[in-house]
Amino acid sequence: MTPLKTLVIALAIGVAPAAFAAGSMESMDMKAPATSQAAARPVAAEIKKIDVQAGKVTLKHGPIEHLAMPAMTMAFPVKDRASLGNFKEGDTVSVVFDTVGGQPTVVDMRRN
Repeated sequence: MTPLKTLVIALAIGVAPAAFAAGSMESMDMKAPATSQAAARPVAAEIKKIDVQAGKVTLKHGPIEHLAMPAMTMAFPVKDRASLGNFKEGDTVSVVFDTVGGQPTVVDMRRN
């Protein structure tokens, strides 16, 4: 085999996967995923700590399926800081979470 044929075959083998990948990317559905709010369901939780100044609440909560979070105790920012005045430590609540600014956030919280 001549060096020119070898070069042509090597280039064809090297370029083919890239061309295939580029073609397959065009056929992929590149729509943005639906917002997590659509899949959000209330999660049972207990208020462990309230930090009104920081706008955070520490919750012992069940699994948050749409955010792929297991049950745990964790501090979360609250979308409506003023609502924290309606709760106290020890309250059992139903909480809806969503991702706001890239982090899990309490978007709704109601006393049980």
